[in-house]
Amino acid sequence: MHCNVRNDTALTLKRDAGEEPTLIKIVLADDEHLVRGAIAALLGLEEDLEIVAEVGRGDEVADAVLRYGAAVAVLDIEMPGATGLEVAAQLGRSAPDCGVVILTSFGRPGYLRRALSAGARGFLAKDAPVDQLAGAVRRVHEGGRYIDTDLAAAAMAGGESPLTDRETEVLRAASDGATVTRIAAALHLTEGTVRNYLSNAIGKTGADNRMSAIRTAQDMGWL
Repeated sequence: MHCNVRNDTALTLKRDAGEEPTLIKIVLADDEHLVRGAIAALLGLEEDLEIVAEVGRGDEVADAVLRYGAAVAVLDIEMPGATGLEVAAQLGRSAPDCGVVILTSFGRPGYLRRALSAGARGFLAKDAPVDQLAGAVRRVHEGGRYIDTDLAAAAMAGGESPLTDRETEVLRAASDGATVTRIAAALHLTEGTVRNYLSNAIGKTGADNRMSAIRTAQDMGWL
């Protein structure tokens, strides 16, 4: 794990030898325009990093990565179109050579585990210092990992999700207020089975009702 450490050795050697550093092409995805612009401006000051595309939707990332030959995708977690976690998994299939760095403004423990399972190799807070983010991009580009130690500690303290895959799927489907009938039709389950999964999820999260279970699971990053 790495935190607040910037490896400038290679860059220094290249400067001393009179060589130009190799540019690392980056696609940056964040639906908050001001935040995206600020991150792009700061990373753009790094002589070995180049923002080749900025997008505001998760479902625009893969096309941008392939179009511009990006080596690293820096992704916010919560975006319209597709979440950063979903995009990370998609890039693992469509652009496996592109490293993924996930940025989060939420301290939800389950997010780190899900990000790593999706194939991300970098994970840090959105408000991390630019030298930490730049270091994460370089590390991931080199094939390594860069995990914020505070977020990693929170993930370990939070433990694994107690929900099964099916319970998670049903609880996620219920998060927009869908009825049992609608959930059953969407997931090709019987209404009784859906009720059982919801009941199990409520019990495992220590909640009093479905909405409370959903809030707890979201706060923990399990959904």
